[in-house]
Amino acid sequence: MNVRPRLLVFLLATVLLAALAGITIVRAADRASEHDRVRPGEPTAQTGAVTLLQPGRLLFRNLAWGPQRDHLSSVPLTAANGPRTSAPRECLRFHAAAGTGVCLRATRGVVPGHEAVLLDAELRPVRTFQVSGIPTRARVSPSGRMVAWTVFVSGDSYAGGAFSTRTAVYDTRTGALQPDLEKFTVLKDGRRHRAADHNFWGVTFAADDNRFYATLATGGRTYLVEGDLAARTLRTLRQNVECPSLSPDGTRIAFKKRVAGAGADSPWRLYVLDLRTGRETALAERRSVDDQALWLDRRSLVYALPGDFGADLWSVPADGSGTARRVVRSGTSPAVVR
Repeated sequence: MNVRPRLLVFLLATVLLAALAGITIVRAADRASEHDRVRPGEPTAQTGAVTLLQPGRLLFRNLAWGPQRDHLSSVPLTAANGPRTSAPRECLRFHAAAGTGVCLRATRGVVPGHEAVLLDAELRPVRTFQVSGIPTRARVSPSGRMVAWTVFVSGDSYAGGAFSTRTAVYDTRTGALQPDLEKFTVLKDGRRHRAADHNFWGVTFAADDNRFYATLATGGRTYLVEGDLAARTLRTLRQNVECPSLSPDGTRIAFKKRVAGAGADSPWRLYVLDLRTGRETALAERRSVDDQALWLDRRSLVYALPGDFGADLWSVPADGSGTARRVVRSGTSPAVVR
């Protein structure tokens, strides 16, 4: 082949590559514009001031399509399905209490990743931690002092069992970071338990900012564990408990439980455990809930279920009575400002 045909082939290849690049850019722009396009029938969201100190509000990650999708949003508890106010703060997982917030979010760059960002009462970043996995759970203690987050180091679902997690706890008062609960001593049936497959997630804090509850998975089973931050210990209490959530008065724990006969991809039902009596109460929500339920108040829970545009927030009484009802369309990762 002489020089002229080679040059022609090179030019044609260059034109083809440029055309493909142009198509890719146009499609990416279309997807970006689709993200910002409000869908008919979706809840409306407007940019405005969102704080962690206005009582009687429900905060959550807004999933309604439009410019405020994935932004933290706020609605009155008395009108949760009404228009929402959104702040320019994007989070994949979020929780807040007593003026402290935690936002688990994606980072952009040459090598994308994720980070945990501590927020003040005006949602301004206070401190940032790089995390080595996909965000899945976040909690702030009732006082606002302690913060916990969990990421998937491998895998992206609790359903199949083939996953690895890492859970960290941070003390906003002292600046002490416990980067991995797997470094704590586990006591099972009163004896120290060592295993390479320990995984922890779903931290929920007691009012004293030292005691907490979480899930331990090991040997193909899950356990409710009670943690002691000062002693760096975790004590197993009960089998088949995942994603515990301590009630405001500290007497009950809401959790998801695997039930016989449910599908492999949807195995959980919501229960409430009375810590004094050990009695479990099945709740009226009959669908599988893969979320860490939150106490909306002393009598009811709020949690996310799959919806038309990602997820919706639902509520159910905590005593087993009543029926589940949807409280927020196109939202997830709630926090209540009390």
